[in-house]
Amino acid sequence: MRLRMPNTFVLLFAILALIALATWFVPGGKYDTHLVDGRQLVNPGSFHYVESAPQGLVALLKAPIKGFVEASQIIGFVLIVGGAFAVLQRTEAIDTMIRSIARAHTHSPLVRAMLIPVFVTLFSLGGATFGMNEEVIPFILIFVPLALALGYDTVTGVSIPFLGSQVGFGAAFLNPFNVGIAQGIAGVPVFSGIGYRLVVWAVATFVTVAFLMWYAARVKQNPALSPTFVLDQTKRKEMPDASVHEHERMTRRHAAVLALFALTLGAMVVGVVQYGWFIDEIAALFLAMAIVVGVVGRLGADGWVASFMQGVKDLAPTALVIAIARATMVIARDAHIIDTMLHELMPLVQSSHPVFAAQKMYLIQSVINFFIHSGSGQAALTMPIMAPLADLVGVSRQTAILAFQLGELSTPMIPTSGITVGVLALARIPWLTWAKWMIPLQLIYLVMALLLLIPPVLMGWN
Repeated sequence: MRLRMPNTFVLLFAILALIALATWFVPGGKYDTHLVDGRQLVNPGSFHYVESAPQGLVALLKAPIKGFVEASQIIGFVLIVGGAFAVLQRTEAIDTMIRSIARAHTHSPLVRAMLIPVFVTLFSLGGATFGMNEEVIPFILIFVPLALALGYDTVTGVSIPFLGSQVGFGAAFLNPFNVGIAQGIAGVPVFSGIGYRLVVWAVATFVTVAFLMWYAARVKQNPALSPTFVLDQTKRKEMPDASVHEHERMTRRHAAVLALFALTLGAMVVGVVQYGWFIDEIAALFLAMAIVVGVVGRLGADGWVASFMQGVKDLAPTALVIAIARATMVIARDAHIIDTMLHELMPLVQSSHPVFAAQKMYLIQSVINFFIHSGSGQAALTMPIMAPLADLVGVSRQTAILAFQLGELSTPMIPTSGITVGVLALARIPWLTWAKWMIPLQLIYLVMALLLLIPPVLMGWN
């Protein structure tokens, strides 16, 4: 009898219940904090146990709605962007572009060879420079159908933008949301050490590209190897028949709509990098794009509203998945066990050699990342402790920051990350299916991170 993979909602709620159960056994604890430059930073020597707050059945049932409230910003972002993309797709400009790329992919060896490396590198650069994270969600709606049209699978379509941005975020060299904040907290000049970080980013991006190209080539040759083979067959039936549109070319209206989309993406990058835009501004930008696209595409008021609402409806399950994922952090935080777990992990860093100490820091940060997925939030919680601890175990603070960064490479694997489960829900990939596929790559990332932490320790990187 074949083991059936549980539904994503069932899996997340099971994790939520396990964390609630753990609150009855893990004592409550707390670090004192102080305000520095508008950020609450932890006082490393201030840990003390507090009265525990076990989370019972009522708290467990209330956690999803609390998660919905705390994740309301990203949920609203997902729904608005989903509606905007539904309007964009109604114009058929995206379908036309995908068919054009598919034809070029068929006839040009250069396009076939460069498509995955170029796009993964671009998304990785986005993660490494302006902290591309939630912004990757809209691209799933483009790259999944593109991958299917090119003979790949849903996993490839998700991986190009999602893994690209996540590996860039974790191996960043200019990301203000993890590198900048962590260096500021650790008392290290902001964006210093960029030389070695560029090496780390290049290695991590190359490893991701090589793995995806190897996998995509295998799936293209034998589609049955894909873990989403059955799902892909269903999706291909839902896609427009390519033979019907074989001789159809892009019209001026299609070109105008795609130009508006490109301008929107450009404005998003400029806004994030130059003006500090976040989810609110980006959502407003995509809503404005949807309105203008509706006019240019001549959808009419009724057609525009119907398309937008259909997009929102399609992403309603994704919104609930994100809410339950956030609820896991709510339960742990309300029980006051996050600081306790951090305190208990700290003694594990001490080692006979600084190299091992740095590698242990990376492993601990990976564990903490299961509960805290915000780069800035994790930096604010852990770096006030890790920075002075690094001094004691003979590891430079730059290396401790790198260990913190590399710990975020586990994000694409963990089911408590709102971005991860949101992306997977959008692509209709069960988390267990994705996790099974990710295991080899995650092990590669593990070995890569452990090796990349050796040179900075040996050369006294400061």
